[in-house]
This record gives sequence, structure tokens and C-alpha cells, in this order.
Amino acid sequence: MKGRTIILDHVQDREAAALMVDGRLSDFLIEADAPAPGTIYRAIADRPVKGQGGMFLKTPDGSAFLRQVKGLAPGQALLVQVTGYAEPGKAIPVTQKVLFKSRYAIVTPEAPGRNISRSIRDDDLRDTLLQIADAAMDDTEMGLILRSCCAAAPVDDIGDDIETMLEVATRVMSDDGTEMETLLGGDGPHVLAWRDWVEPAEVVTADGSFDDHGVLDALEDARGAFVSFGKSGGMYVEPTRALVAVDVNTGADVSLAAGIKANMTCARLLPQALRVRGLAGQITLDLAPMPKKDRRPFEDALRGAFKADDIETALVGWTPLGHYELQRKRVRLPLGDVLK
Repeated sequence: MKGRTIILDHVQDREAAALMVDGRLSDFLIEADAPAPGTIYRAIADRPVKGQGGMFLKTPDGSAFLRQVKGLAPGQALLVQVTGYAEPGKAIPVTQKVLFKSRYAIVTPEAPGRNISRSIRDDDLRDTLLQIADAAMDDTEMGLILRSCCAAAPVDDIGDDIETMLEVATRVMSDDGTEMETLLGGDGPHVLAWRDWVEPAEVVTADGSFDDHGVLDALEDARGAFVSFGKSGGMYVEPTRALVAVDVNTGADVSLAAGIKANMTCARLLPQALRVRGLAGQITLDLAPMPKKDRRPFEDALRGAFKADDIETALVGWTPLGHYELQRKRVRLPLGDVLK
């Protein structure tokens, strides 16, 4: 099965979305019990954390933690947005930099101005998009970012999207309540698929489509640790309490180039393996043996692979033992924690 297919269905009574590319599961989103990233609270400041410059907050979903905050007194109400999922036993991570994100537009209440994705280079198109933005935003002081997918979108759809997001942002930001409350829920998997998987694709919504399109079989494979490279070995992707360990093996390939071939395949497949499994945090790669001169091509391949990935990932570098480390933002829960 060639091409891109977006499949919207349910797994274990949870809303879910799958992106299949050329018959392989490229991305997977599933509803979790924890508050979704993007959720906006009116929170109540609880207690400061000395030495870290942070503050614990009270929310309807439990304790949250706000980093690098000043001038906030216990009992004070404030608007915050969930930025990711909490590690087990820790508070919900939140920020005061609230964003309202949709398919074509991102409204930025605290950052005025009109901005267009740098990937849109056509000057005439940029001028047209600015006109649409100015008309839709009217005289508001809120900021706006137009996303790259605006390049191929109908003008009316872009304008409607901006107006919808501005209406939501205006309502939330004008809130003057004093008790903790959830003001806006984070987007679920089906909305996220519409919002973020913007490349042309067939969309399937019939019940049972996950089974019909091989998604359930792919999920069963993803719940295991091994990712096959075909004839050139594979890698084990295994989460522990402290980090995600990735062990790269050459398999039966004993050629001189076996190590670099396996490591380059790891670089290409790693973002997909992490996305589908919902893994993040500290990631340590135990790579197959290769000469130090091959480290630069490997890093370039890894950087290129993660550049095309939407989840913020920092390529930290090499350890004294020759491992490679990454740090990935926790915007999903591990697949194994959601599907029991």
C-alpha cells in the first residue's frame, strides 16, 4: 500500500489516529487519561520551590509546576498551559506563554505582530497572507503566526481558521475568575491529526479501519522493543525508569561497513520508532562499532531525521564511552502505559 493514509478510529475505547506511509505506521496518537498538552487552566499559586525559581500550582487535575517564575505569591490566580506529560510521580509541566494553535494559524497573546512561516518564500503569497491576517485579526493586539501549510490552503479556510482561534483566545485571555478551573481542553487525537498531519493524504474514518489497514498489527509490533533493519540487523528501543536505551546491532552482516550501515539506518528510523512508542526524556544510543571518522555523517543523518520530526529533540552529543545522547520533550505518554 503506497502513499499516505490518515486513519481515525478507536483502540480500547480510546480515540486514536494513525498515519500510515507506504504501508508502515509512521505516527500514532491516542487519548490518555492525563490532561492533554495544550490544556489551559486558571491555576492557583501554591508554594515556591527555593533554589529552582519555580512554583507549584493547584489545578483541577492536580499539582502543576511552573519554572522560572518571579513575583508570584501563594493564592494568586494565573493562566497556564500544559506543555507535556508529567513523569510518574511528578507535577504537570505548565507555562505562562499561552498559545492557541490550529491547522493554519497560531494566535500568540503575549507576542504581538504578524509572522509567516519562513518556509513560505514567495513574496506575492506572503503579501496575500499578510492581507488575510490583517483582515481577520482586525485591531487586536494579539500576535499571529501563519503556518507553512497556508501555502496550499484556500484563502477562505485560512481566514476562518484565524477568526476561530482569535475568538477562542479572546474568550480565554479575558477571563477574570479567581478559582481554579479548566478553561480550555487540549486537542484530542482526531483534531491533532487534522491540525498537524497536513501533507496530502487519504482520510479513513470508518469504524474498524485500524484492523482493515494493519494498524493493530503495527501497534502490536511497536509494543515490542525490536525494530528490524531488514538484512542489516536492527535496534532495541527499551524504556527504563531513568532513560530510553537504544541498542543497535548489525545482525548477520560482518562486512567492514556493517557498523556504519546499521547506525545510519538507526538515524533514519529512530524518530518514527520514538513517535509511535510515545517515548521521550533522556535517550542513550549504544551504536554499532564504527570508526570515529564516520561520526560526522551519522550526526548529519540524525539531525536531518529529527528536523522532519515535530517533537522538540535536542541532539546532545557523544559520551566518553562512545554513546550518543538525546533529550526529547514529553508530549506523549508511552504506548505501553496507555494500552494495557
